Amino acid sequence: MNNIPDPGTVFPNVYKTSCFLKNVITAPNIFVGDYTYYDDPTDPTGFERNNVLFNWPEFGDRLIIGKFCSLASGVQFIMGSANHRISSISTYPFHVFGGAWEENTPPHLSQLPFKGDTVVGNDVWIGRESVIMPGVHIGDGAIIAARSVVARDVEPYTLVGGNPARPIRRRFDEELISLLLALRWWDFAPEKLVSFLPILCSDDLETVRKTVKDMLASV
Repeated sequence: MNNIPDPGTVFPNVYKTSCFLKNVITAPNIFVGDYTYYDDPTDPTGFERNNVLFNWPEFGDRLIIGKFCSLASGVQFIMGSANHRISSISTYPFHVFGGAWEENTPPHLSQLPFKGDTVVGNDVWIGRESVIMPGVHIGDGAIIAARSVVARDVEPYTLVGGNPARPIRRRFDEELISLLLALRWWDFAPEKLVSFLPILCSDDLETVRKTVKDMLASV
């Protein structure tokens, strides 16, 4: 199947408003899986520069985004070094302005609260202009409604929205969610994925359930 989309290309279609992100990332602490795209009518390849804010790799946190994620225009990730010191009387970053202030304060980055890595699972859809805060983990198959501010972890296959984002509903019942998490279709070989696409795009969930059960039983 020579016409399977190539995960190594920057622009996967003729519109050139979407780009496969992993091919335009240069920061050593940002990791993006195959086929995850960012859509932006103005500058889709500028995602790292425009949409990952306050990214200082030396701070030690990472942004990890899985496979087959859909990131709408204006989605932003706030990295941990955007924080201020909150354990002292003042939150003001005196150290970064140099001079006597720098001489009389600890190094700036060492004082910031460390939230850990920000992790987005596979097949996650993040709506337009949503903001993902430092250290958040978003599970596989989740949906983030447009203009949400995600400050807490999101369970797999859960729709969340608002500021701060809160769960709205689970996308499927517990059994189907468990089956999908076990199947991990995003790790299929390209040829196997092509044959599975009708199931991925079907709204007949009972047929989907039976098919996935059969596939897992045959492994």
